[in-house]
Amino acid sequence: MLQTIIQTIAAWTIPLFIFIILLYAAAKKIDVFTTFIEGAQEGFQTSIALIPYLVAMLVAIGLLRASGAIDLLIGLLLPVLTKLNVPGEILPLAIMRPLSGSGALGITAEILEHFGPDSFLGRVASTMQGSTDTTLYILTVYFGSVGIRRTRHALAVGLIADFAAFAASIAICTLVFG
Repeated sequence: MLQTIIQTIAAWTIPLFIFIILLYAAAKKIDVFTTFIEGAQEGFQTSIALIPYLVAMLVAIGLLRASGAIDLLIGLLLPVLTKLNVPGEILPLAIMRPLSGSGALGITAEILEHFGPDSFLGRVASTMQGSTDTTLYILTVYFGSVGIRRTRHALAVGLIADFAAFAASIAICTLVFG
């Protein structure tokens, strides 16, 4: 019963939201189509401005992978995490997620394929994937595109939030799924 109610609410949330926006626009006499076109045009210009930052970030991630720096970091952290009962197979995801969403998604897909989605590692990987963000990507691409140069505190806060999400993912999955 409750699941049916939740599914019904989920199915109608977005259409209802769009209807409310259109109703509000009609009440305020806003030309929705023209406003949409102007917004799409601004979005396209923003996308063009993001390209150099996106290329720089992708090159940096490629260099980290090719140089073996990520493997070195995994090798340094693995003994400590093993003592804390953190599965070593999840460490590449924890390192890649702040760098690259597509790289992290690839690692998550490998974990799910190898261990299964209902395994402990599959659940931890899925929880990490859903509760963290690509901090360095955001700082490079989005902050760079709007000209923000001082990102020191944003970087620290983002990485602390990622670490907290990684720790919480492992703790909650251990508590719930053992």
